[in-house]
Amino acid sequence: MAFDAAATGKACIIGAGCSGFTMAKRLKDYGIDYDCFEKSDNIGGNWYYKNPNGLSSCYQSLHIDTSKWRLAFEDYPVPEDWPDFPHHSQLLQYFHDYVDHFGLRETITFNTSVDKAVRREDGDWDVTLSTGETRTYQWLFVGNGHHWDPRTPDEYPGQDTFAGYQIHSHHYEDPFAPYDFRGKRVLVVGAGNSAMDISSEISQRPIAEKLIISMRRGVWVLPKYLGGQPADKAVLPSWMPMSIGRALARSKIKKEIGNPEDYGLPKPDHEPLDAHPSVSGEFLTRVGCGDITAKGAIDRFEPNAVIFKDGSREEIDAIVWATGYKVSFPFFDDPELTPKDNRLPLFKRMVKPGYENLFFLALAQPLPTLVNFAEQQSKLAAAAIAGEYAFPDHNEMDRVTAADEKTHMGHFYQAARHTMQVDFNTYVRDLHQEIEKGRKRARVTA
Repeated sequence: MAFDAAATGKACIIGAGCSGFTMAKRLKDYGIDYDCFEKSDNIGGNWYYKNPNGLSSCYQSLHIDTSKWRLAFEDYPVPEDWPDFPHHSQLLQYFHDYVDHFGLRETITFNTSVDKAVRREDGDWDVTLSTGETRTYQWLFVGNGHHWDPRTPDEYPGQDTFAGYQIHSHHYEDPFAPYDFRGKRVLVVGAGNSAMDISSEISQRPIAEKLIISMRRGVWVLPKYLGGQPADKAVLPSWMPMSIGRALARSKIKKEIGNPEDYGLPKPDHEPLDAHPSVSGEFLTRVGCGDITAKGAIDRFEPNAVIFKDGSREEIDAIVWATGYKVSFPFFDDPELTPKDNRLPLFKRMVKPGYENLFFLALAQPLPTLVNFAEQQSKLAAAAIAGEYAFPDHNEMDRVTAADEKTHMGHFYQAARHTMQVDFNTYVRDLHQEIEKGRKRARVTA
């Protein structure tokens, strides 16, 4: 099914993070009328530290794990004096500069959320705002992010009896507030980037008395630098078969960092790059220095202690749950638009067949970066609205989606964190090819 663009049609963008405002910029370039609604008082989304909407997972010491060479927008270079891995405040300023440079700020309605979006019988969308007003749009863009709804396990025996402090990494700010970790026995649960950053920070000797990290399975910790250069600058070209690229990268990783178990970490049950990478320039050193003690999975809780699967017991004062997020769209009631176990298959990670006037922005875990991902997706979306691109039929959309998921996720082990993985370079190459195919279809049907 294809939706015809109409001169009177208007688009709605939910969210003014980097996905929302890059989409807004593309629509503006095309002369397409739109409204952009942002729940907070300013742009930035997840990269707005202490965002008053409570949805940012940014902590004070955070530096992005993607180098400046990989996260820059196509038509707005990053500042020349940036370090290789900028602080979150630098990235946020870059966003502000982008928005002001392209005159987007005045097109964003702040302090206004989308509370409900309902598809009408004619295919348009009734969008109800936090102001109580309902507006109708022909096109809807979802850019509310997927790192804002924390997932905290509740399956452990005795967990409800634990008397110590607990916080999800989403709400962590620094080692001293909202909780003072100095002199405390701390458990961090998880093995992703946040777990490693926070463990490395709290484990410093002037802070925690003891820092334990609980990892259900071993992981490969990738360095930020290889050969004196940011590791993501060595990303292999998109034309190289992914299996060959992974084999070369695996060999390089093993040669550079050795085996995780040699540092005192659990032995991984998978090869490097068979999981979403955990990247840290400090974590392995902290483990090797004895500042961080690695444990396996949790078995059960006591009021003041945690017992692990290996039978060991540790007295614990505070827990940081770095256990990821649920993918949520609270404004949708439609079960077809509700992810199941964090999985929502989409054509080109954007569109569900039958909903070709609804675009999900940056609903993916691209390697190496999410920052400029929606900027690429916006090319197809704007072309579709302008009538320059036509979608394939639903069977073809389903076929392509299945093939794409096999290409991008087939080598990952099964886990909630591996439901939206894509390789950035490969994705962009295929996206551009699909846009050209869609342009040809549009010319045929014109």
